[in-house]
Amino acid sequence: MYKVNLNAVTGNTTVAINQVHFDSRKVSLNDVFVAVKGTVVDGHDYIEQATNNGAIAIVCEKLPKSVVNGVTYIEVDDAQSALALIAANFYGNPSHDLKLVGITGTNGKTTISTLLYQLFKKAGYKVGLLSTVKILVDNKEFKATHTTPDSLTINSYLKMMADAGVEFCFMEVSSHGIHQKRTEGLEFAGGVFTNLSHDHLDYHSSFAEYRDVKKTFFDQLSKSAFAITNVDDKNGLVMLQNTKAEKFTYALKNYADYKAQILENQFDGLLLKIEGNEVWTKLIGNFNAYNLLAIYATARQLGLEQIDILRYLSELESVSGRFQYVVSPSKITAIVDYAHTPDALKNVLETINSIRTKNEELITVVGCGGDRDKTKRPVMANIASTLSSKVIFTSDNPRTEDPVLIIEDMEKGVSPENYKKTMSITDRKQAIKTACQLANSKDIILIAGKGHETYQEVNGKRTDFDDFKIVKELLNQLNK
Repeated sequence: MYKVNLNAVTGNTTVAINQVHFDSRKVSLNDVFVAVKGTVVDGHDYIEQATNNGAIAIVCEKLPKSVVNGVTYIEVDDAQSALALIAANFYGNPSHDLKLVGITGTNGKTTISTLLYQLFKKAGYKVGLLSTVKILVDNKEFKATHTTPDSLTINSYLKMMADAGVEFCFMEVSSHGIHQKRTEGLEFAGGVFTNLSHDHLDYHSSFAEYRDVKKTFFDQLSKSAFAITNVDDKNGLVMLQNTKAEKFTYALKNYADYKAQILENQFDGLLLKIEGNEVWTKLIGNFNAYNLLAIYATARQLGLEQIDILRYLSELESVSGRFQYVVSPSKITAIVDYAHTPDALKNVLETINSIRTKNEELITVVGCGGDRDKTKRPVMANIASTLSSKVIFTSDNPRTEDPVLIIEDMEKGVSPENYKKTMSITDRKQAIKTACQLANSKDIILIAGKGHETYQEVNGKRTDFDDFKIVKELLNQLNK
């Protein structure tokens, strides 16, 4: 049971409660309402609505001017932290009943967490997954809405997992989730750091703050946990500086506890040597070599045998929207990838270029999201136009921004020698269609940015949009 530090209490603390909420609209009779200050909305503005809806207790950082008789008011320093601890206690601290592993970093979180789920299922365990793409309670699937859900949602799913006999859960841990204290009150058996590159600077004030927020996840691990970090990333060792957890490293280039070497890198897979053993995997590219090594290291720390892990690695299938590809009848290869950061886009393009013979063209379709970090737009455009034969700039999820202006921000990053390579088509489906029309036999089309997403968000409205489904249909329609 976690203790929540209280500054003041008004009313009776022995009341029986029904549910805990931080959204006043969900509050009903005898519920607790936690007034959290969000990035857009302050829960303190909705305390009155919560009491009108039947809240029996209010947790807040500042008491309202008028209090309601019969309602208990609890004043705390940090409502976000209080919410996380209350959520853990309310659901019986379910993270203590299984082995929870958090994966954090800019790129690779979804792939590593999802493939660890696959691997441990193959090993015969009941497994849970909390990821950007989906939530899995052993074999039961639920829709994911955030990379790292809110504290109540996390604990409710962990409770479900514990009740179902799940032994291991693999969870993506985002910088937003760490900063907003969503992972407080959780007992992690281990943490994994993938890499750090330019992302979320619309939310964090600087790259240093983004890095330090990631680091706090490792700072909070217990001495009984393990911390695994990528030492080929210049921030890898920073993550381990203050952790109490047992430290382990992995790398392709530098000395590390877990070391791998790429022997072959082709469109149909990777041949790796991991700790002296060769293993063929269905995944592609240098970035996936890192992902597979992180998976291997995690599985070793969780007690699986080396020979079993290697066998399961060879059986793993790629994650939806992560270097997902289709080959048309005329041998055009179309690749869909979630690459939405400069580093991820560079990794994917360099992987494709390292495999292709250069006799074929690489046509990239890419956009940048609206209402997000604007500084990465010209950087991504520069990378795409430098590493591709042709580039089509288009819409991603414009959200509330004008897609034309987003594309104009991107175009500013194109070097003069690459101008002729580029064109701009605002409509994403038309951009994909144009790429298919331009492609000839053996050419490669990369559609970057949205990956697994099956929607496009414009002015607050989501419409069906699936890059992989669309490019597959267009290649068939065009008889390519």
